[in-house]
Amino acid sequence: MHSFLRSVGFSELKSREELKKLQNEILTAPTRRTIIKTGDGIRHLQLERDFAYGIGVAVRGDLDERGVFQLDHYYPYYRSDIVTSTEEVAVNKRMDTDAYTAMCEDMRLGVSLIFYLLNSVDYKRYADRLQDSSFIAPISLSALSAGGKILLGVDQSLREENLRSGAEEKKRDKLIAEARKGNQEAIDSLTIEDMDLYADINRRARKEDIYSIVDTSFVPFGSESDNYSIIGTIQEFEKIINNETQEEMYVLSLSCNELEFPVCINAKDLLGVPENGRRFKGNIWLQGSVEFSGDFPADAEKQD
Repeated sequence: MHSFLRSVGFSELKSREELKKLQNEILTAPTRRTIIKTGDGIRHLQLERDFAYGIGVAVRGDLDERGVFQLDHYYPYYRSDIVTSTEEVAVNKRMDTDAYTAMCEDMRLGVSLIFYLLNSVDYKRYADRLQDSSFIAPISLSALSAGGKILLGVDQSLREENLRSGAEEKKRDKLIAEARKGNQEAIDSLTIEDMDLYADINRRARKEDIYSIVDTSFVPFGSESDNYSIIGTIQEFEKIINNETQEEMYVLSLSCNELEFPVCINAKDLLGVPENGRRFKGNIWLQGSVEFSGDFPADAEKQD
């Protein structure tokens, strides 16, 4: 049983029989149906069923020569229609199933960002036209969470004192870009800056609560590359209902390390009351869609 099914309103789904019934429902009456035929002659099929706006369960598989669907895997999803960023993206196939993860370098995080690719069938359509292993494309990120809690927000007057100026932000982004190219001077500058930050945190932690020092965070979590432990500030929130199970869910629009994306969580799994300005702390499964346009990638050029 997929551990994030409860995130989209199926916390009471326990048996294989119930899961099979849900999969058959998706096959019979999907919200969206995508089918492609690759160069090897295999017909790949993806079926999605929304149980709330942008929230649902998908199944993927192949059609055999008789037109019978052979299930490969299924997964819950939350699709966001807001473009998070436009970055250089590399797509990789997972070893265990016919699913894909995408990786991009986001300057705001300073690390490689890996997410589960929701529209991998679209990627297969364009894969044979790719001129390189990576490409520039718009990305829409979202996430599911199976458990989290609400923290109080940080005093904004104190937070403003600790924010770097716009010029300093641009300087750091430039240093990160140079460090990725192997510039040793940039690497040394970032190392010294991180050491100073670590020393400052240690000094403040003796007298302050750690969650008043760490405003937001974005850290890899567990053995899966697309799972993260985060602390993010709630910008907006909405309570929605799964129209089949009637379970309540929250969609939290978060700002986390200057990255903005929504998180969907079952109301049963959220400890505390969400409000704008408060923070969410929890573990997430990061998902995302990459926009493959009609003239992509032939007219796209790789940028530094």
